[in-house]
Amino acid sequence: MGSDANRQGGTDMWTIRDAVDEDSEGVVALAAAIFAEVPGWVFEVDGEMPELRYPFSLYQGRFGRCWVAEGDDGGIVGMIACFPVPDRPGLEMRRLFVAAPHQRQGLGGQLVRIVEGEARRRGVSFVELWSDTRVPNVHRFYEQLGYVRLPATRVLCDKSQSIEYHYRKVL
Repeated sequence: MGSDANRQGGTDMWTIRDAVDEDSEGVVALAAAIFAEVPGWVFEVDGEMPELRYPFSLYQGRFGRCWVAEGDDGGIVGMIACFPVPDRPGLEMRRLFVAAPHQRQGLGGQLVRIVEGEARRRGVSFVELWSDTRVPNVHRFYEQLGYVRLPATRVLCDKSQSIEYHYRKVL
């Protein structure tokens, strides 16, 4: 698809494009910085997030997509991905990461809208996501974008001992 969007955020500029596997180093660095912001989160790529090493191949293999946002210096400042929800007409949004200097500048919302646009393009009726219970500011962000928290939670058997809330937006 090439470049999906350009956006001026404050004094920063970013370009959003489809991820390629060669983005791995920047994607891993971005995710590590995000995980460092939340007490109790343990960052492990190979055992728990292998898609960060292959942001194109692993999502494509699940019939999904992954996008990255490049800052004006060429570094990765944002990421989002999605793949089909098994046996239901929706997409699951995954790995929304925005570097701290770019947060609250519109990049996160722009990335979410790209996934919603992909869902519409595919003709599916909803986008859903799971969000760790330890990030209430992220929950408020999703709710401001029209996502509704559902009653379900899930416990992950990960090193962070994550418990996640389930969110959905009907398109």
